This record gives sequence, structure tokens and C-alpha cells, in this order.
Amino acid sequence: CSRMSRRRADSHGSLGPDDEVVPYSDDETDDELEPSIDEQPEGLPSVSQLSGKVNCFLCESIPLCCLLDLNWQVKANDRSFCKQPQFQKKFFLCFKRCKYAGNAIRTYKYNVITFLPLNLYEQFKRAANLYFLALLILQIIPEITTLPWYTTLVPLVLVLGITAIKDLVDDLARHRMDKEINNRKCEVLLNGRFQECRWMQIQVGDVVRLKKNDFIPADILLLSSSNPNSLCYVETAELDGETNLKFKMGLKVTHERLQEESQLRAWYLYDGLNQTASYRGFLSFWGYIIVLNTMVPISLYVSLVDAHFKFINWDLQMYYSEKDTPAKARTTTLNEQLGQIEYIFSDKTGTLTQNIMAFKKCSIAGRVVRCLAQGHNGSKWVDFSSNIFAEKKFQFYDHHLISCIQSKKDKDVLEFFKLLSLCHTVMVEQREDDLVYQAASPDEGALVTAARNFGFVFLSRTQDTITISEMGTETTYEMLALLDFNSDRKRMSIILRFPDGKIRLYCKGADTVIYERLSPNSKYKDVTQEALDVFANETLRTLCLCYKDISRADFDAWSRKYKEASIAMRNREEALDEVYEQIEKDLLLIGATAIEDKLQDGVPETIAKLAKADIKIWVLTGDKKETAENIGFSCQLLTDDMQIYYGEDVNEKLSMRQNSRRNEPLGKPKKIKERFFPEGGKNALIITGGWLNEILYEKKKKRRRLRLRRLGKKPSPTSPQDSQPMNDHEKELRQQDFVDMACECGAVICCRVTPKQKANVVNLVKKYKKAITLSIGDGANDVNMIKTADIGVGISGQEGMQAVMSSDYAFAQFRYLQRLLLVHGRWSYIRMCKFLRYFFYKNFSFTLVHFWYSFFSGYSSQVAYEDWFITLYNVCYSSLPVLLVGLLDQDVNDKLSLMFPKLYLPGQQGTLFNYKNFFISLFHGIFTSLIIFFIPYGAFLQTMGQDGEAPSDYQSFAVVTASSLIITVNLQISLDTSYWTFVNCFAVLGSMAIYFGIMFDIHSAGIHVIFPSAFKFTGVASNALRQPYLWLTIILTVGISLLPVICIQFLCKTIWPSVGDEVRQRSTLAEEPPKEKPTFQRGARSRRSAYAFSHSRGYADLISTGRSIRQKPRARRDAPESIKEAPQAENI
Repeated sequence: CSRMSRRRADSHGSLGPDDEVVPYSDDETDDELEPSIDEQPEGLPSVSQLSGKVNCFLCESIPLCCLLDLNWQVKANDRSFCKQPQFQKKFFLCFKRCKYAGNAIRTYKYNVITFLPLNLYEQFKRAANLYFLALLILQIIPEITTLPWYTTLVPLVLVLGITAIKDLVDDLARHRMDKEINNRKCEVLLNGRFQECRWMQIQVGDVVRLKKNDFIPADILLLSSSNPNSLCYVETAELDGETNLKFKMGLKVTHERLQEESQLRAWYLYDGLNQTASYRGFLSFWGYIIVLNTMVPISLYVSLVDAHFKFINWDLQMYYSEKDTPAKARTTTLNEQLGQIEYIFSDKTGTLTQNIMAFKKCSIAGRVVRCLAQGHNGSKWVDFSSNIFAEKKFQFYDHHLISCIQSKKDKDVLEFFKLLSLCHTVMVEQREDDLVYQAASPDEGALVTAARNFGFVFLSRTQDTITISEMGTETTYEMLALLDFNSDRKRMSIILRFPDGKIRLYCKGADTVIYERLSPNSKYKDVTQEALDVFANETLRTLCLCYKDISRADFDAWSRKYKEASIAMRNREEALDEVYEQIEKDLLLIGATAIEDKLQDGVPETIAKLAKADIKIWVLTGDKKETAENIGFSCQLLTDDMQIYYGEDVNEKLSMRQNSRRNEPLGKPKKIKERFFPEGGKNALIITGGWLNEILYEKKKKRRRLRLRRLGKKPSPTSPQDSQPMNDHEKELRQQDFVDMACECGAVICCRVTPKQKANVVNLVKKYKKAITLSIGDGANDVNMIKTADIGVGISGQEGMQAVMSSDYAFAQFRYLQRLLLVHGRWSYIRMCKFLRYFFYKNFSFTLVHFWYSFFSGYSSQVAYEDWFITLYNVCYSSLPVLLVGLLDQDVNDKLSLMFPKLYLPGQQGTLFNYKNFFISLFHGIFTSLIIFFIPYGAFLQTMGQDGEAPSDYQSFAVVTASSLIITVNLQISLDTSYWTFVNCFAVLGSMAIYFGIMFDIHSAGIHVIFPSAFKFTGVASNALRQPYLWLTIILTVGISLLPVICIQFLCKTIWPSVGDEVRQRSTLAEEPPKEKPTFQRGARSRRSAYAFSHSRGYADLISTGRSIRQKPRARRDAPESIKEAPQAENI
């Protein structure tokens, strides 16, 4: 507890960072470093007077100056001021532009002028496109070319065109989104009155008027609000995904001035030929390069522009009906990577949780009360009809507590709920005879709502009063002081004057700080602590409630100190905290509350499924450590059998590893890396943003570096005794050690981290583990993390669209992630691997025939096939079957994919396509090309046809080899297809039919008469293919090519089955119809059957209706136990 409450000291002599403090933003530049208080220029207010990162003040007709750089100036309601020469900066040569950014957003990549050049530039950055462009240039040279130029141009143009259209469609969607946002309207003060203005037209210095529930158009500073004390509540869902309201307060001077002058709600924006043998050899070399160009098929890139993403968009099981939100794939190029994810980085609020708090339990004067009747069957609900303000859905069973409240005999119970209704910063609104609470945090809203249900209803508040209804009696209390909550205090208090003149302080906060301030005479401390331990074990969020009566004299003395601290020009926050400490002591404990931050549906099950798939999940959140740890247990990311290590433990282990490395003698061979947790077991890390900076050497010493920069000095080098790295290499080793340690753990939670730190953690894992990562979040603070990961997923819905706009995939609930990865991702990876292996095989088989033919053609670069066959081979004759396999193939269905998460492992291990698979495809292609060339070659030697003609000419040989090739490769893809549909059958048979149809057409006399130079194989096909022995040659070639493959596949699936083979075998066993036992009745007549068919129902209805036999079977009574029991099955 003392470690958790320790405040962060200076960088020198620090015990460690404060776990509760979010570190400085890593996006800060040196120009944004704050000077120390002692170095501030005279006449400028202290840094403590600034609100957050707002570095300006509003003064009428006076420039607003930033403390650090006087070149940054702004004048309110004066657009011409920022266009002056001193505010211009060079951006290209002598051209200048305003240093202040505009307010229009731009996420698109192209416009009408830049689309063609930029898109072609991006496409030709790919080595494959440049390769085919070089081949096209070579084919244009007459001395070199061996193939017509169109054999390369047509596919290349097709690839570029399809890709350009896809990019255009994607960019048009970005244009539409940008236009929608940029053209939103708001009111801006122009020419002395408020006028409607588009968001993109807002400039630095404009005064903006916003009304209730308006979207905020830019970074703005609150000047005034119509609410008391110039308060307003802002929902930051578009930024951080949190739907709870955060309160903002305008400066007193601007609020009063604007209220006096115009009563405005205003906001502020800043923001040929004689040729030698050697020369002929040179030309021949390049000719062979052209001949063999199909070794890398250009149609590969055509086919890779696939439609996998449409299946995600059409998946009804990823459709969230409550919000009418379907899943959406915003990219077409990353689908196969979804099947290779090793690390998931997730936000917490709005991603794992609903950000909806529910009041679950409480402890009042040592008695634990359950507020929801879960697990209490048979109990009657309490009738709340007498309380007109009670929620209709609220259900409660403890009649004793209600009777205590109604009888007003138990003072502790009354004080408990009175405290909940008074000690808060909630705003209330009347809507159609109903009270609507707007709270700065969902916790606070849940507590005030609970008090309302029990009869203590918060009705209204002004600047100085709070009005509540106590069991139907309306009472107004005078608010004397409000001691607000912050991350250091971990508590809030309110001082009230009761109608009878009594002054009382109510306080609520974390138990670690409340117990330190309790009076020695306070009751219920031990029993309440036991209740708190029980609540914590149930992963509930807890608060302690206490009070204190104050005498008039003590309050007057304290009030003077409070006023002095509130107007202090320096260190105001510290002064106020000190004054708060003086009054918040000797408190009397009333009880404690327990609140549940509800998880989204299916989160624990999703995390468990992903863990079985060996996917590691890291949670990166800006929430407090306690909250993050509780959610970790709630979603079963953390379990009770895990050993949890915190920031100081991690730092100690890493420092020991670093010191041992420094002490190793130079030249000594490096040992194999030792594990950080050699004892094994389940381990987890929980680390805060401050410790993360300490561990990774990312902590900046702002003031020291600022002073050295002003003095023109450089920082002194560090020594081995310092905690800082000796050099960049040592820093990298330290970071690698941290990643190694974290990856040994089953769970990692990083809390109180900035958006930049989230991105840095993701980048470290990508850098040192070479793993494919996925980030998922719902707010603008997750955008860095989403963009840094290989795949970004945005949670869409009520938490805003910033994360979705930056993501590759979007859906409404975290639970859909398991289907995205284990089903769509795994299918996409398997399809793409099968697609690539087959494509390389069929093109090796096709191209290497040229190589064997060159031994018998005098190395003349003559091709073995007809030119048009070469042109159409990859486009029409062999592409459709493999394309359909790449789109539709399934090794197992979606239900089995989710039932057996271990099926996901081959994608992580890269076992389906690697160098081994590539060389297998290469040798398979070499074998097939040898068969396809030499069997027809042997058949054509010294042969004679039935009509006395000798079909041993080159053209007939080309037809036979081409026909053998087409039949072989199309039957080969049939052997590799796991999931057969009508479309697949049509594609295989249709591809062979298209080949023979086109071949007879282009070998006809009619087309030769029209284009004599382009079609030279006149009558070859009809002459060659009427010879029966040539058909026997084709059949022999195809049979010898495929027989070894069939044998190998049979042996592999029988002797060395894969995980998928085992699952398919089990599913097949489960789908077999049960054998019915013969029925026997004692005393009944026995008669033999007069026919040989079974009396049980057969498959006639299946055959006649065409229904698939692979439908889900009905439950079997005699199913094997291994099929019945899910835990055993999942161990595959």
C-alpha cells in the first residue's frame, strides 16, 4: 500500500515512478519542454496556472503568447493576425506558408491530378511489376524478342488496372468520409455576430459557440459556460473511447467578462545484320530470359486481388443487431495475415468492457448487503412502487435493509445513502418527468443512481447548494467546499452545512488512503476490511465511505487557509492538497461500496479460445493499476494460479541481467540466453507507464536538458554505476530483455500508459520477436497502436469512429475477434498458401518444358508452345480453379475451427508455405515438366499415323504437350481441393473445355485468313487430335504425372496426419449414421424379409433432393466419448 501511494520524486534519487501517474506525452518536442519555475520570465504566470496543455491566455485585443516560444502568438477573433510575415515558415525553397495548421482533415491519398502518377509510382515500387516492365521493354527490341510483346503487356495492364480500380474505390470512400466531417457546421463569431461555418473553415483564434450535445470541431479552450461555475461536461469517446463525461471549467475572469457582456457560451480554437557469335549469344541469353519469364507468373498478382474481405462483410455471425453494426474489412491485402497472429494488443475501456458500471454490493456498518439477487432463488422482490424516482428495472431482495431505511432507525444506513446522494460532482437534467444524471465517471453515476433507488434522490444543484429528496422529503444543503478527486488524492470530499446549522464533511475514496485518515475511535474497520477483501477477490471496484463533523471555529480557520491556497500564484495544486490534508483526518467509517465494470459479452470465452490458439494477449490501457488488474481477473486473462510481477520486480530482474552482462569479460563467447523465469509456472506482468519509461530508458529529464541546451552544453556521459544506458547498444539490449521477459509470461498488462507508449510496446514486439501483431481499440488514443501493429482492428459503435477510420477491420464487439482470426483468418491463410504452392507448381511445370526443349532445338530460344497458348495459359486455362480454391476452400467448417483452436498453430509457425514448401513445389514442377515433355517426345520419335501421315512435326508436338499440361494441372488442383462445390467442378471442367474450344478456334482456317501473321497453327489441332495413339500419349502422360501425388497424399494422411486431418476424421466419424439395434419382442411372430434391402431409412431423400451429407448430424446416443467431451477434443 505504501508503494502504491508513494509520490514520484525527482529523477535524482528516485525510488521509482508513481504507478498512478500517466507519464508525459512522448510526442513532446524539445520546443515544448517546460522550464523550471525558477527560470520563468518575469511577468508571466506560473506553469501551474495553465490548464493541461493549453499554453495561452485570452485577453481582449492583446496577443496571446506561449511561455516558451514568443513566435507563437494568437489573437482572439482576428484571422488576419496569424497571416503576418512573422508567422510564416519555409516549406519548399523560398516558398512560405502559415505555421498554423488548418482545421480540415485529410485521410485520402489521391486527387484528380495525382491519382495516375502516384498510383503507378506505388505499383511500380513492387519488384514484380518492375520485372514485367523490364521484360516488356526487352520484348519490344526486335533483335532479342522471342515472344510477341502482347504476351506480357496484356496481363501487366490487367494487373495495373485492377489494382488501380481497387485503390480508387478505397480512396473514394476516404474522400466521402473526409467530406462529411469537414462539412459539419458550427457557429463562429465573424463580423460581430455568430454565423454558421464549416469545420474545415475554422482558423486559429476563432471564437466558437457550442450547444448541448454538439460535436467539438477542434482543440479548443473553454471560456465560459451557462452552468454554475462555468462548468461543462465533455464526452471524449472520439478520443479515448470512454463514454463517461469529463468536466471542464472556464477561467473565472473570462467567464465573468463574457457573462456580463453578451451571455455567450464561447470556445477558443488553437490549432540488324552483322553479328558476332558473342553478340548472338548475348541476344540469345536475353531471349531465354523472356521465354522463362512465366517462372514468376504475372497472373499471380492478378489473382491475389481477391475477394476474401467480402466474406467478412457478409458474415452474419459478426453482425451486431443491437447497434445495426456489421463487420467491415477496410483492406483487401491483409487477410492471410489474420491467420498468423501471435500477439494481440488490446485497449480496455470500451474494448473489453462496456464501460457500464453496476452497483453490486455494499458493506454498511459491518454488514454485507447484496444489491442484486443473483443466486438467491425463491426470494421475493422488494416493491419500489412508492419511490417514483426508482428505476423500473431495479430488483432487490433484502427486505430488512428496506425496512431499516423506511423506519429511519438505523442512522448508519441513512448516512450511507445520504453520503452517496451528496458527495459527488454529478449534473442532473429533467427529461419528461424523469431525472437523467450526467456523471464525470461511470462509477460516480452508478453510486448516485443506487442512492436514488433507495429513496435518497439527488434532485438539483447550484453553485452553492445541493438539493436531495430523503424518503420523499426535499432537503437543501449549503455546499461550503468541494475537495475534488485526483489521481494523487484518490478520494473526494464535500463540506456541507445542514439546515440545522451543523457542518459535516463527507468523504469517499480508495481504502488505501481512507484507512490512513480514520480516527482511532472509528468502528467497523476490521469487518469492513474483510468485506473489501471479499469484494476485491470478486474483481469488484471498491470505495470506502466516511464522514466527520466539524465545528464552526475549526471550519472558519480552515476556510481562510483554503482561500489563500486557492489564489496562490505558484504551486497552487500542491498548496490545495496540503490544506485538504488538514481537514481530511480523524474520519469515521460508515461502510464500503462494490461496483462491477461490466465486461462485453463473450470476452472471457474469447480470451480463453485465443489462448488455446497460442495467441498472447497484452492489455494496454490508461486506467489505474487496480482497475486494470481487476479487469484482468474478470476477463480471465489473469488467474489465481499466476505469479504476478510488478514494475519494481521487472526492473530488478532486468537490472540484474544488465549488471551480469556488464561484468562479463570481453571476448568471452556468449552463452545461450537464460530464461527469466526458470522455475516455470504461470507468470504475468503488470507494469505502469512510469515504470515502463524507467525500464526502457525512455525517461526524459526535461529541465536538465533544457538548461544544458540554453547553456550550449551537452549532457555528460553516463557511468556503469548510473541506471542509464552506456550507449544505444546497451539500451537495445535492455529493451530486448524486457520483450523476452514479457513474452515468457502468459499475460501482460500495461496501465497508465500514453498513446505513444502503446505504439512503442507494439513496435518493440515487432522488432525483437519478428511476429505478426494485431492491435484492437475503440478510441483516438488507440490510433497510434492500431497503425503500428501489422493489423489494426477498430471497435465501432457508440465510442466514436476515430479508431475505425484508422483500422483495417472493424466490428462492434470484442468477441467477434475469435471468429475473425480462428475462422476467416485461418481460412485465408490456408487458401493463400495452397494458392501460392499450386501457382508455383503449375508455372514450373509450364515453363521448364521450354528448358528441356532447348536441348533439342540448338538453344535457339524457340518456344515449345504456340504463342497464343503462352498468352492465355495463366489467364484463361488454369487460373479459375485455383482462384476458386483461394477463395472458397475450407479444410474444416467454421464450427470445427472454433471448437479446435489448435488448428490455428500452423499459421503462426508458417508450416504451410515456407522454403521447404517452395522447393517441394519446385521439384514437383520439375518432375511434371519432365513427364510432359519426354513422354510425348518419345511418342513422336519414328511414328506414323493411321492415314500415313507423320504427325511428328513441331506444331503437333506443341499441341500434345499443351493438352497434357492443361489436363494435368487442372486435375492436380482437384486433388488439392478440400471443399467441393458446384462452382469448383464447373471451373475445372470448364477450364479444360475453354482450352479445347479456343485451341480449335485459333487453329481454324478462317481466322488464319483474317490474321495470317498472328495465327500460324492452321489445322494442327484437328489433325493431331484425331490420332488415337496421341490421345493415349496424353492419357499416359497425365496418369504418370498424377499417380505419385495420389500415393504420397494417401500415405501422408494415413501415417503422418496433420491436426486438420485428425479433426476431419473425427468429424466424419461423428457424421456417420448410428446403427440401430434390432428390436425383439417376446412372443411376437418372427418372419424373414423377402427382399435384400435394409429396413432402416436410407439416403434416397438425400440423393433426390441434392442435400449435402455433410450437414450437422443429430445427437447420437452411442457417440464415442472423445467426440462427446469437448475438453478432450480441444486438446488436439
